[in-house]
Parts: sequence; C-alpha cells; structure tokens
Amino acid sequence: MSITIDTNIKLMSTMRDMNVKRSYDNSRRAEGATETRRRILQAGLDLAWEQIAIETTLEDVATRAGVNVKTVLRHFGSRDGLDAALEQFALEEIGEDRAAPAGDVVADVNAIFTHYERRGDGVLKMLGQELFDDTFRGRMDIGRRLHREQIAELFAPQLAKRPTADHEALIDLLVIATDVYTWKLLRRDRRLPRSTAEARVRQLIAGILTDHNEGV
Repeated sequence: MSITIDTNIKLMSTMRDMNVKRSYDNSRRAEGATETRRRILQAGLDLAWEQIAIETTLEDVATRAGVNVKTVLRHFGSRDGLDAALEQFALEEIGEDRAAPAGDVVADVNAIFTHYERRGDGVLKMLGQELFDDTFRGRMDIGRRLHREQIAELFAPQLAKRPTADHEALIDLLVIATDVYTWKLLRRDRRLPRSTAEARVRQLIAGILTDHNEGV
C-alpha cells in the first residue's frame, strides 16, 4: 500500500503556520514596545514630579524605567522628543486624576484633591521652576488654563442658575478656592486631615455661589 503526500498542501500548511507565528511574534513585539514606551514615560513623569527637572538626565529616566539610554532615544529620538511626549502624558494623567461629574461639588472637590494628594508637591516644585525657566512657565500657563477651563466646566450647572451674575468673576473665585496653593495651605501648612480640608474648600465654594455674590 502506497501513501501519496501532496507536497503543495504541506507547503501551504507550513507557510500558514509561519505567517501565524510571524503575526503573533510581531504582535508581542508591538505590545512590548508599547509597554516599554509607557514605562519610560511613567519613569520620566515620576522623576519630574519628584525633583527639579534640570537635574534629571536621560540616564536617570532610563535607570528608573529599567532600560538603557539607547532604548529611550530609540523611542523618542532626543531629550526634546522625550520632554514633548512627557508633557502630553502628564496632561492625560492629570485628566484621569481629575475626572468628575459636573455639578457634584463633593465629587468635584474630591477629584481635585486626589490629583493634589498625588502630585501637588510636584506641582509646587514646578511652579518654583517657572521663575527661572521660560519652558516651565509655558507649561505652567497651560496648566493654569486647563485648571480654569475644568473649573468652568465642573461648576457650569451652578453658574447656569446665576444668569445675571458675573460668571468670569465667579470662576476666578472658584479657581482660587480649588488652587494648588489652597490645598497646600490646608494640607501642608495647616496639616488638616484631607476630609477636613475638602470640607473647608466646599464651604468656600458654597459661599462663592450663594446669591449675596450677585453683585460681584
């Protein structure tokens, strides 16, 4: 009894297996590259919050991320490329930290404090750096603009109930009530428990939004 092997079928099967394996390997490689990039960005961002940026080197970032400098440069091209990617990464992280439903003062203040509890000390360091670094001043200006925009959005339902009030003035006051320096005063200087500090800020907000401010 003779057995005939169709070599064409065998070849096609082998090629299909190779393509599946290649696709799988490429997928794993892409996932690995994405994870490495994320790890580098997280390392760079953590260092930026922890210390003065001009003291942070590519070697510091690479060491924190568990890679070498060549890997950092392969992903970002240069220090400027890394800094640009870090800026966007930071904005995304801040957006996630501060996500909250509009009109819910308790949730809104809690979300803002969550961000400050995590990154407030780093923000204060960066604010100090803007005094002698124009690059940091530009970044802080972006942060200030985004903070104001978010406050206007979060408190839009309350402001809508005050159609005759000066909304710009009220937003100014709400920005002050929720500013990182207000958090610092209550949490770092006064050393109040977080719950108490948040209650103080809610009291400020309630006072700002009451009708007696109609003439502001």
